[in-house]
Amino acid sequence: MARTLKTFYYVILSFLLLILFTCNYAYCYELYEVKWVNDGDTIVLKDGRKIRYIGINAPEIEHKENKAEPYGDKAKEFNKKLVYLQKVRLEFDSEKHDQYDRLLAYVYLSDGTFVNNEMIEKGFAYCLPNPPNLKHEKLFLKSQQNAMKLKKGIWQNWKENNGEYVANLRSKRFHNKKCWFATKISKRNIKYFTRKWDAFWEGYAPCKKCF
Repeated sequence: MARTLKTFYYVILSFLLLILFTCNYAYCYELYEVKWVNDGDTIVLKDGRKIRYIGINAPEIEHKENKAEPYGDKAKEFNKKLVYLQKVRLEFDSEKHDQYDRLLAYVYLSDGTFVNNEMIEKGFAYCLPNPPNLKHEKLFLKSQQNAMKLKKGIWQNWKENNGEYVANLRSKRFHNKKCWFATKISKRNIKYFTRKWDAFWEGYAPCKKCF
């Protein structure tokens, strides 16, 4: 009897392992079709949900009174080539929505391509740490540093205005010295840079208010 049970459990375990190792994205995960690409870091699914890529920020495209930032249109086009009308898998982190009620997600193509990371790796976006959603922060920073070394996308033709920049160890943002937010950083969370490049290299993202 004991031998029979042991054999039964062995068969069940072998079956489960077979499912695990032969499983592919098409039936192991729910996939959603991308209906629209807003820009380099935001898409709309066929079911109407707006998805904001976690952990990255792409240059802005022209929007109302705001002019397009350098590489904004190229970032959108690259994102479109990756995901438009494609089936994607969503992975979530600690917080699921932002202040605009967009769904925050790590996005994967059906072949396993990690879209968030691909945007950074090709130089069409930079790291945008947003605690507590930091699951892939180290991967993103490694990809960004590689893109910076190779001068890809936004990192080519880099123009540096040396100055004094103040970074917040907690928020992972850096500011112009005179920015109001810079004056509010506690001494234990403060770090100084003389080049924006160095701040980006260490994984800090620029403050939207002063840059």
